[in-house]
Amino acid sequence: MERNLTLLTDLYELTMMQGYFKNKDLNETVIFDAFFRSNPMDSGYSIAAGLAQVIQYIENLHFDSEDINYLDGLDIFDEDFLHYLETFRFSGDIYAIPEGNLMFPKEPMIKVIAPIMEAQLIETAILNIVNHQSLIATRASRVCYAAQGDGIMEFGLRRAQGPDAGIYGARAAMIGGCVATSNVLAGQLFHVPVKGTHAHSWIMSFPDEYTAFRTYAEMYPDSCILLADTYDTLKSGVPNAIRVFSEMRSSGIPLSTYGIRLDSGDLAYLSKQARKMLDEAGFPDAVISASNDLDEFLIDSLKTQGAAITSWGVGTNLITSKDCPSFGGVYKLAAIKGADGKFIPKIKLSENSEKVTNPGNKTIYRIYDKETGKLRADLICLADDVFDPEQPLLLFDPQEPWKKTKLPGGSYTMKELLVPVFLAGKRVYTSPSVMEIRAICQRELSTLWDEARRLVNPHKVHVDLSPRLYDMKISLLDQMGEV
Repeated sequence: MERNLTLLTDLYELTMMQGYFKNKDLNETVIFDAFFRSNPMDSGYSIAAGLAQVIQYIENLHFDSEDINYLDGLDIFDEDFLHYLETFRFSGDIYAIPEGNLMFPKEPMIKVIAPIMEAQLIETAILNIVNHQSLIATRASRVCYAAQGDGIMEFGLRRAQGPDAGIYGARAAMIGGCVATSNVLAGQLFHVPVKGTHAHSWIMSFPDEYTAFRTYAEMYPDSCILLADTYDTLKSGVPNAIRVFSEMRSSGIPLSTYGIRLDSGDLAYLSKQARKMLDEAGFPDAVISASNDLDEFLIDSLKTQGAAITSWGVGTNLITSKDCPSFGGVYKLAAIKGADGKFIPKIKLSENSEKVTNPGNKTIYRIYDKETGKLRADLICLADDVFDPEQPLLLFDPQEPWKKTKLPGGSYTMKELLVPVFLAGKRVYTSPSVMEIRAICQRELSTLWDEARRLVNPHKVHVDLSPRLYDMKISLLDQMGEV
């Protein structure tokens, strides 16, 4: 869905742009980092998502005549600034963590190097896009983890906060690990599987439950999941489903994808009883699917109780991330290019140490244990830092630098996370398909230790600073302390 979202911004971005236009060199180049300070949902990690839409936004970034006329009508922008906007295009560089990758607090998930007016304008849209999709992808990965390999279907469109949240939320949910979505438009746009069964209204529109089941089975014999809880799950729904499955088998209709869905009641008890009834009737491979306000904690509880459910439809709590409805991404100035062409690092101070930023032109290296392939730590460093994995690597906690770990040379591998997306305003990166990104996400999640994936009180993945970046940050803090 390519749209001109240029005015999808906060007003102060435009008023600051006019201020820069009037008072600064328009070509003054700066670096902004988009990052977050804590993982959502008290998770041990986050999932990068939304970059494909950011790319579309940047490529379509321009002020058309309607935009200019609207801004002119606000009576706060001067004619020379509006004239400048008529030919505005993004000319800078953007680096990003590719979608599907793990990311952690304080790491630049997107780095923008551009003239200050351009870098300032795109702040709001970048955060809007990446915050939402990363939130839903992270939630989906937690739900899928709780399901222990069972398929999760995203069923949340009708509860999403509007069409865009439903469409791009479904995309993010697929990245996070869902096997399908009920959202047909998302299926069309992103080439992802779509699935669904039927509603209680289908059952109620027929004279009786059996007739409704039989009619549905005749129409969709290859995907026959029957909603069994309209009247009485164990006395009516499951027996009628078994009757229909028996008739299909007697008629020579192959039973490929078939089973029941439960949408109410005690899902643990009902699923176990339904499983027993289906098995005794000769249908041990019948699917038992469940829905009804599920989230990762309820699914985890049902698995612990031995629920005989192997497919889960998750709606409201996934598409809205109900108990954690926002992702705390921010966008902060990190450096300004000086007259000599070198970047002058900038730092934001705060009485809250968590809000003190990391200065300078940075990148991120992910460090893996060479033997196991598991993630050891992430290292935020200066863009020109050089490392040799054959040499020992000292890691330390930037908040408590006396806590140190030394990795022997040859015991680890390193991967740079930030990749170029735009260079000099031209796109140099092509996004993989959603299903390819989903596969990337599954591979990345497999590098986490189980302790970092648990739903409650997960192990913290260490994010450290390189010695040069740490020294730069301390030097700037010392200078600020002398002011």
